Amino acid sequence: MAAVTTELSAWCARITPASLPEQVLRRAAALTLDLVGNMVRARHDAESTPALIAAVRALGLCGGEATVFGDPTRYTPAGAALLNGALGHSLDFDDTHAAGSLHPGAPVIPAALAAAELTGATGADTLAAIVAGYEVTCRLALALPAGEHYDRGYHPTATCGAFGAAAAAGRVFGLDAGAIADALGIALSQAAGSLQFLANGAWTKRFQVGWAAMAGLAAAMLAREGFRGAAEAIEGRHGFLRAYAPSPTPERVLEQLGTVFETMHTAVKPYPSCRYGHAAIDAAIALRAEHGLTANGIESVTVGLPAKGILLIGAPHEQKIEPKNVVDGQFSGPFVVATALATGAMGWDSYRLLDDPAVRALARKVRCVQDPEIEAEFPANMSGKVTVKTTAGEVSRKVVVPKGEPDNFLTDQELAAKFHGLVDRVMGHERASALAEAVLGLATARDVAGLMRLASPLPAMRLAGE
Repeated sequence: MAAVTTELSAWCARITPASLPEQVLRRAAALTLDLVGNMVRARHDAESTPALIAAVRALGLCGGEATVFGDPTRYTPAGAALLNGALGHSLDFDDTHAAGSLHPGAPVIPAALAAAELTGATGADTLAAIVAGYEVTCRLALALPAGEHYDRGYHPTATCGAFGAAAAAGRVFGLDAGAIADALGIALSQAAGSLQFLANGAWTKRFQVGWAAMAGLAAAMLAREGFRGAAEAIEGRHGFLRAYAPSPTPERVLEQLGTVFETMHTAVKPYPSCRYGHAAIDAAIALRAEHGLTANGIESVTVGLPAKGILLIGAPHEQKIEPKNVVDGQFSGPFVVATALATGAMGWDSYRLLDDPAVRALARKVRCVQDPEIEAEFPANMSGKVTVKTTAGEVSRKVVVPKGEPDNFLTDQELAAKFHGLVDRVMGHERASALAEAVLGLATARDVAGLMRLASPLPAMRLAGE
């Protein structure tokens, strides 16, 4: 068997901005911009933020020099990584990797930025580190594979993300191959994340991603100081892959490493909900516009999904048609499709409709089913099909590649519109524009200090947790 951990660590240690294709660096900057928008808005808006901030302060993780996006307070590097990671995932609006069934940006980018702020790393080196983190996170998910990992009840964004965060921070610190391998071995002891949040819409989904960012940063710091990590952390007998899935393929981690970039296979979400429902949202919005559908005229709605999609947004049916909170809504195929059909949109503010009688009534008419035609598209695509039965007849639409996927990626204008839709309300348009420019200009930045100075809102305002 290939020495997976050793070879992967060596690749992470030797990559430079010059060794990466320009399009990969540009995509890393675009993905960073997308996460920054999520972090800023979640610091201001997410209902889990007050308790999270209070706990971080009580634990003594503030009072340092590290930045949390959308927050004027300064934190320790560990505190910033934890908060930024959790905030980045709190709206469920962050990037996705379909084949890996995870969100690589939220654990990786905060760890890289915290390490860069700590060391004064250049913007280009920070972007290269982010690419390293994405590749590690996504390739581990592919090797498990993620579906079997899910079946055991794990949340791969958090479990795989801890390794990606360690690789990203280790690359920022300039660790050699042996030290990055140690960092991965240390991350092995911290890789955790459970899908049990689905039982009650728990905020642990957000927290465990932030914890992965902090765990990765801590692992890299321990390795930098000479702390020894477990050998063969990925492929070993008790390593990550064999411990967390029944039939992993360790060699998949190294397949076309440095030639094919999973970073380029990462999507940006146009809707703040579980990615498995996005093709159906696309279809619902299109059907509504094309046929002039109204909620009153709809008799029933069938949403065709792959089996893994049913697990997250379709079952149990009785629970999914009655979401009780935002997390429930984000993982309710009936709610998001009903909202799209009723309003022609599905945005962050759509969660104000959780108790809307018309949307609730329509959601009860929506049923998610496993569709063989959609299953055949998975995992290459998170496809979906919506069939609406109305008083005038039946209409249907299948969407193979939902908006935001690499083959249907957001345009620069659409990416900017999403960013400003999240950030302007917190920072104002002018400062949000300056922040966006700084993120997209990371490749030529001397360090990340200028970007981080723009991360806080200028006007005095009451934030969640204060």
